Amino acid sequence: MDVSASLLLSNDIFVSPVSSWATMNYIVEPVDSASSTMHISKGRNMQEKLSTQTINDTQDGTWESAEIEEVIHRSTEAFEKSRNEEAKKPAGKQDLSAWTAVEEVILNRRSTRSFKKEPLPDFMIRRILEAGRYAPSAGNSQPWKFAVVKNPEILEAMEKDAIKVAKLFMWFLDYNRPSFFRRVLLKPYTKMIIRFQKNQLHPVPFGLLSEISKGNAPVFHGAPTLILLYEDVRGVSCPATDIGICGQNMVLAAHSMGAASCWIGLVKLLMYLPKWRKFFGVKYPYKLNDLIAVGWPKVKSDGKVPKEVQLVDWYEGGMNSKPRVERQGE
Repeated sequence: MDVSASLLLSNDIFVSPVSSWATMNYIVEPVDSASSTMHISKGRNMQEKLSTQTINDTQDGTWESAEIEEVIHRSTEAFEKSRNEEAKKPAGKQDLSAWTAVEEVILNRRSTRSFKKEPLPDFMIRRILEAGRYAPSAGNSQPWKFAVVKNPEILEAMEKDAIKVAKLFMWFLDYNRPSFFRRVLLKPYTKMIIRFQKNQLHPVPFGLLSEISKGNAPVFHGAPTLILLYEDVRGVSCPATDIGICGQNMVLAAHSMGAASCWIGLVKLLMYLPKWRKFFGVKYPYKLNDLIAVGWPKVKSDGKVPKEVQLVDWYEGGMNSKPRVERQGE
């Protein structure tokens, strides 16, 4: 079994700390399926296969040992619980009377827009990236590239420049400001622009841009880490769809480990500035339209909420039969 293919959701993975306070060495290893023995080894090189991955994660005191131990404790508890439940099931059968662990993560995940200052440890970020790397893609073309931004100076500069671009856009597009010139002359111009950019200037992002330009909303929500998702336009079929699948894998992986995330498309604001295109190396064949903010949530945001009922057509009869309509979610 290739462990790298199941780093996050398999019962065959265990993470163990094997060193001291300031620098925590994490080893990800498969567990012998024939027993409950958790194999821990030391001194493996990062160049070895991902079946045993050692990650050195130094946080300079910002990531407390007690917090790391808590993460490991939760992971161990989940591992043992899942293993005990599996042991009680008849061989070859799975109890589906309740949501599975994967389904629970999907149903409870919520976007978070308020993060603690402490970043996630690097070993968790690498696991999130690994979940994205193993996402399916058309023709297995994997049309993506990742970058991780953690430096506070860079994050602050990104926020400031994105706000500047938002203010510039709204100066040209916001015809609701108290001005005769704007109401009479600017409104037709803005509506024409919106007609050609109906997705980018949908009322939701348009309203958000307005709030950002007024200083009422942040762009990157003060997240301590941003994962950039570069799209390779040479990908098979629809690379943007593959990026979405890849990002969803990352988001679910983050929440499965107790972290928080938020998908942000406003990184596109920075792509209007040559400075940032050059800084992040955005040039053909890559585009940068999306990023994922990750970190520890300031408030509990995960949990099930009501969703719109979907009408689903079930084509179960022949060619001359009408589909059966089912209300999904009731």
